[in-house]
Amino acid sequence: MHWYPDIIKEWFSGLFSGYLWHGSRNDKVVYITFDDGPHPVVTPYVLQELERYDFKATFFCIGDCVQRHTDIYDLLSIKGHSVGNHTFHHLNSWKTTTTSYLEDVDLANSVINSPLFRPPYGRITPKTAKNLRVQGYKIVLWDVLSGDFDKDRTAASCLSNLKKNTRNGSIIVFHDSEKAFEKLKVILPDYFRFLKSEGYETAVIKHTALTE
Repeated sequence: MHWYPDIIKEWFSGLFSGYLWHGSRNDKVVYITFDDGPHPVVTPYVLQELERYDFKATFFCIGDCVQRHTDIYDLLSIKGHSVGNHTFHHLNSWKTTTTSYLEDVDLANSVINSPLFRPPYGRITPKTAKNLRVQGYKIVLWDVLSGDFDKDRTAASCLSNLKKNTRNGSIIVFHDSEKAFEKLKVILPDYFRFLKSEGYETAVIKHTALTE
């Protein structure tokens, strides 16, 4: 379970300014992201919906999933999306030694090879974060959490939260995972229509594209 609330307040992200929480508040652009894939069923569905609305996204991939579904992973870049490292075994930094965690990130990098990193569960220790920055990673978090992974929430409540809290520069988290799939099938078409109707554009996250 993530420890962040649905919406990250500006003052909170300011306390942890070493991470990327959002893009420019001056531009009507949002950054859609997906964690925990690639998945052989869910990820193709997500790609289909993104293509339907001509949207781009950033996928933070688990190395083990990439290794098992290389063909799906390759589609991400072919379709013009960007990728990031989400560790190889979806480790919790708060429950893993720094050495073991960094080794797992490095293992994931062998199949993902991206300078973007998002810690699973949004959890990362200061020591681990410092080491990753030294290695050249940009640590990407978010300011809007969809809640698609939460079995105790309805798709309607997730949609309401998304529409209420999306703003210029928002980095929004979804999951292209089996546990989120049923909600995604309800949430994504409606939310993507909302973004279009509100005039938002989407962009992928790049290592030098956004400031921390």
